[in-house]
Amino acid sequence: MIKVTPIDEEYIFEDGLIVSSTDLKGIVTYANRKFCEIAGYTKEELIGSNHNIIRHPDMPRVAFEDLWSKIRNGQEWEGVVKNLRQDGKYYWVHTFITPIKDEDRVIGYSAARTPATKEELEVAQSLYKNLLQQQEKKIY
Repeated sequence: MIKVTPIDEEYIFEDGLIVSSTDLKGIVTYANRKFCEIAGYTKEELIGSNHNIIRHPDMPRVAFEDLWSKIRNGQEWEGVVKNLRQDGKYYWVHTFITPIKDEDRVIGYSAARTPATKEELEVAQSLYKNLLQQQEKKIY
């Protein structure tokens, strides 16, 4: 797995649609061209990797606990996420994740991401800052 060191520099994602799919364990099975472009990885680097390859350490664990809880139960999840590019820069997305089903059985997940709006960023940054502070208080 590629280890990326975050740097405090934003990569601006201004337009387009990032699409990816994973299996039940979060292993990338599909990545569109925009995902590769914005994340800074080749398709070959993404396919077969765990989707958390783009997880930014500034994201509170509880946000992903909520996400996984919902999608594993067949529900959709929507929110704003700070992601990590291969070059260490970060980018913000508004993401919508839905389970992929074969009849009633969940067989994977699909995510569509667009640029987050300024208003969404303000709300998310405030919320995540508070959640991270709470998370740090629980670590001894």
